[in-house]
Amino acid sequence: MPRQARLKSKSNIYHIMLRGANKQEIFHDEADCRYFLNTIKKYKDVSGMSVYAWCLMNNHVHLLLKEGTEELSITMKRIGVAYAYYYNCKYNTIGHLFQDRFKSENVETIRYLLTVIRYIHQNPLKAGIVSKMNEWKWSSFLGYLDSAVYPKDLLDCAYILNCFSENKGLAQVRFKAFNQKNNKDECLEDKYIERKRFTDEEARIELVKLLGNLEIAQVKSLPKFERYNILRQVKEVEEISQRQASRILGVSPNLIFKA
Repeated sequence: MPRQARLKSKSNIYHIMLRGANKQEIFHDEADCRYFLNTIKKYKDVSGMSVYAWCLMNNHVHLLLKEGTEELSITMKRIGVAYAYYYNCKYNTIGHLFQDRFKSENVETIRYLLTVIRYIHQNPLKAGIVSKMNEWKWSSFLGYLDSAVYPKDLLDCAYILNCFSENKGLAQVRFKAFNQKNNKDECLEDKYIERKRFTDEEARIELVKLLGNLEIAQVKSLPKFERYNILRQVKEVEEISQRQASRILGVSPNLIFKA
């Protein structure tokens, strides 16, 4: 059955979500995050799109974009292909990095535009990764408050701030208060919000339960097929990151990535 064409947004503004295939992590260190954001900046310059918000989580990304001189689907394909090539080369992996094509929803009103921005910025907060939004460096939140965000000139904040006030200082105060407000926002029917990660000790306890009679130290010496099946089960425990599992089990991160 052919894919249904995306409905064109009258405002040309879209909430985008990219997710790792099989819930896999797509960012393992700061270099990965920086490369992805640099890739967005590169194709922002090519396409003329506007970037109103972003948030990088460990296995998915939220973006709020306004289409430029080329169709956003083309721009997103450029970004996805470029980052997947970087990732596969760096981690010596093959195959699809992202889950199917990107998810998107049209943003047609100012009210919903602001709701989406708050939803994006609160992603790590609601996931329990941080206790305050300004503790998460891989979102655009701080950029609205004149703090440096990476990379320079990626964020287009003037249009959004003007929705709060023409006075920049007042707009920033109102923007911060709005973004910090408790809410039950639901956007893009996102079912993939990250759960709070286990500490290493909590992860170790969970792995002991999963392994049953098998000792943690024995996993790395198992026959390839048996080890593969166990690592697949480990990847399904969302509260345990793949790098965390790698450390505890004493196996290569690539073995877990490929499982």
